[in-house]
Parts: sequence; structure tokens; C-alpha cells
Amino acid sequence: MNAKLGRDVFFSFFMFTADLRPEDAGYSRVLIDHLKVLTDMGYDGFDVHIAAQPTSVDHKLEVDRYAGLKKAFERAGLREVKFTTNVGTTRTFDPTSPYEEQRGQALSYLKSRVDITRVLGGDSIMSGPFIYPYGVFPVTDTDEPIWSDALQDWMKPRYDAARSVFEELLEYAAAREVRLAVEPVKSWETPPPNMVSEVLDFLECLDHPQGGVTIDTAQVVMESQGPSVLKENVARATRQDRLYYVHISAPDRGAVKDSWVPWDVLSREIEPVYRGPYLIEVFNAIPPFDSSMRMARRRFWRPGEDDPVPGRDSAYDVARAALEELREKTA
Repeated sequence: MNAKLGRDVFFSFFMFTADLRPEDAGYSRVLIDHLKVLTDMGYDGFDVHIAAQPTSVDHKLEVDRYAGLKKAFERAGLREVKFTTNVGTTRTFDPTSPYEEQRGQALSYLKSRVDITRVLGGDSIMSGPFIYPYGVFPVTDTDEPIWSDALQDWMKPRYDAARSVFEELLEYAAAREVRLAVEPVKSWETPPPNMVSEVLDFLECLDHPQGGVTIDTAQVVMESQGPSVLKENVARATRQDRLYYVHISAPDRGAVKDSWVPWDVLSREIEPVYRGPYLIEVFNAIPPFDSSMRMARRRFWRPGEDDPVPGRDSAYDVARAALEELREKTA
């Protein structure tokens, strides 16, 4: 636990990669180097993205590969390092699909991600946009995009279709001591749920008491109903014991230091009631984020992966400054 904050502080590996490539022993050594530097810096754990694989890849093989990666971390002296995971659903693995067979595929996919989270982090959190497929915008039969009221109406049967999938998934995760925290993401990135209230509405309709929400400072700045509604949603999630994860992220998803993070909301609304870890989340200008998030800013160079760039911040510089900023703002 971070002694100065009285809680765990994690760092997102979106700074370095969207795919840990657990089958690649050479890349595992690169990951280990990053983990050692960042733990020495003061981070207690890390959030890692579990990349989707083609349907031809067996989920058990995926889990075994991550188990092997965890063993590599342990052999490197990183046994005590904690991990959470970031998971998104896809066009193929779609729990909201109107087709039962496809929903079954999605359930198997999501269960495998629970297993990977368990392998990496033990009693841990699986977070991310894993209700509706991330970035898959619906269109009409004539390829016209669906927006506004039509999009909200279109989502209703999709939520209904996903209910049984999530009820079974929550039961599966609870048995493995993995908490599921759905993250609402802004509308220019993906269709609903885009707001904390939409996630809570969905969870409240399920016949299962567990299931939580991730609150991301960047998302609530760029896509929310305002500070008063956010305050109500924080209280609502707290009453139901559904506030599972909090991400500290700048609106441009870049450096946290001296950015437009709503520190007042964090200190007034979240800090008094939240007992989980904080995640510093920085998306670096690397594939696939540079194109999918239309990044114009320059990349933070990654020690051991990129050539040093004189006069420009490295990934480590940004991570160190973010931790110092968090400590200062929540003191």
C-alpha cells in the first residue's frame, strides 16, 4: 500500500502496450523491466489489457499463457506485485447479440478473462467496457449511423439480451473472487453505456447482487450529466457497494500532472467513501491508440523500447510526475 496515500496506487500499461504477448518470452523481459522501475517508483500494482484473440485460439491456451507470464514475473522477484485487468468485448464476442450462439461465445470469452484476471491478480478487479462491444457503432440496413433517441431505443433489447450472460458471468467471477467493474466510456469512442448512471441501471436489473462500476475522471469530464448527477451516482454506487474502481486520467488521456483532472470531485465526492485502489491511466500515442483515439500529441518514449528523445518526457517521467501529483492533490 502506498504509505503516503493510505491505499494502493496502480499504473496502467496502456502507457506501453495494448497486448502483453504472454507467449513472447523476449517481450516478457521488457515488461519485467518496466514493472521493476515502476514498483521502485512507488506503484503498488498495474492494470493490464487482455487483448482479444481470433476465435481459432483456444481460451484455455490463453489462460495457460498468462499463467506462464505470471510465473515469469514471480521468478523475476515480482511475486507481491498486484494486477487488475482491462477487458473489452468485440464484434465477435458480443454478449448483447440477438443470437444465442454468439452470446454463448461471448460468455466463454468473458469467463476466460475472469480466469486470466484470477491468474494474474488473485483477488482482483476486471474492468473495462465489456457490456456492448467497444467501438462497434450500429447502422441501419442502409448503412446510416444510429444516434440519439434511435440509439438509446436500439440499445434496450441489447441490454435485455445481455442480462442472462452477465448473471452467469457474475456468479462465475464471484466464485473466483474476481470483481467485475464495468467502465462507461464516452460516446465518440463507443456506443452506450457512456455514463455511470447507465451502468448502474443495467446492474440493478440483474438477478445478482454483485457487479460494480468504474469511475474514470476523463470519462466523467467528457461525457456526464454534470457534477450534481455525478455526486448522486457516487452516492448510489456507494450505497449498493458497487464503486469498485477509480481511474485518474486526463481528458486528453495524456500526462496527469497539471492536467484538467477534476481533483475537487475526487477529493469531495470519491475520497471520503471509496476504499479501493486508484489507477493512474495514461494512453500513450502507440498503436492502436494513436489512430483509434486520433492522437495528435507526440509519444512519450518508452525506455528499453524506443530511442531516447532529448528534451521530451519519457514514460517513466510521466509516471513519476503523476504519482507525485496524486499524492499532492489528495493530501
